[in-house]
Amino acid sequence: MNKMTNLFEKGHTACSGCGQSLAARLVLEATGPDVIIATTTGCLEVCTTRSPQSAWGVPWIHSLFENSSAVATGIKAALIALGREKEARVIAQGGDGATADIGLGLLSGMFERGDDVLYICYDNEAYMNTGIQRSGLTPYLAKTMTSPPGKVSLGNLRPKKDIAGIAIAHHIPYVAVASIGYPKFLKNCVQKAISINGPKYIQIYVPCPLGWGYPPELTVEIARKATETYLYPVFEVENGVITNALRPKKRPVEECLKLQGRFKHLFTKDGPREEIKAVQVIADENYKNIANEIKPG
Repeated sequence: MNKMTNLFEKGHTACSGCGQSLAARLVLEATGPDVIIATTTGCLEVCTTRSPQSAWGVPWIHSLFENSSAVATGIKAALIALGREKEARVIAQGGDGATADIGLGLLSGMFERGDDVLYICYDNEAYMNTGIQRSGLTPYLAKTMTSPPGKVSLGNLRPKKDIAGIAIAHHIPYVAVASIGYPKFLKNCVQKAISINGPKYIQIYVPCPLGWGYPPELTVEIARKATETYLYPVFEVENGVITNALRPKKRPVEECLKLQGRFKHLFTKDGPREEIKAVQVIADENYKNIANEIKPG
């Protein structure tokens, strides 16, 4: 196996069917070896760096839960000071909790300063490493340990935080939302991002069998259905304008939700609950936004 395809080694301890480990492999296949990565505390850090082994075939640094963006900024500054900035691109990584909640202020600072760093958010839509607690990127009505369905509510009652939109509002040159369901699109996004100077943000949809409650072999299917239902559209934004998006034939949200245990409470013996219509409205709005921006070719 050549060096370019072996930068994320087998032997890590990620769960079977882990979307996050698949995404990490795709990212490194896209970047090649000339990168330095700072990664927050979380599933990806824990399962890939059990001492004394590491799955990373590139320079890799473990930051705190909230500050991979700041650590990456320091790495970039050190490369510049040493006159070695052309030798490697710098990447900061975090899960959805580290990105949307705990580290949002530091990420905003990285964007505002214009630091030449690519930030990648691996979005599995909850704090999986600490027990499946709700995060700012947990979708509406999803079950987590801190948003359980019951008499008072039917799961998470807050909308998914629009971190891509927040990144765009910082007027950074490149923002993308990708998915492991579409590997070629994901890798193209990463390659484009590292070719651009300045701060960049990529959010990757990474289904989690354990936290979402589905058989491991369904990971890619669920990822694709999330985009086909427009619950998780994938697209690229350059200088504030959507320049590319996948527009598969639209499917009803039930096709994606019914595959996941975290939405099991929305389906009864008598059929889907009325509340699923609210989830469909979210998907319809996503579809409308993409359709209005990207016209058929």
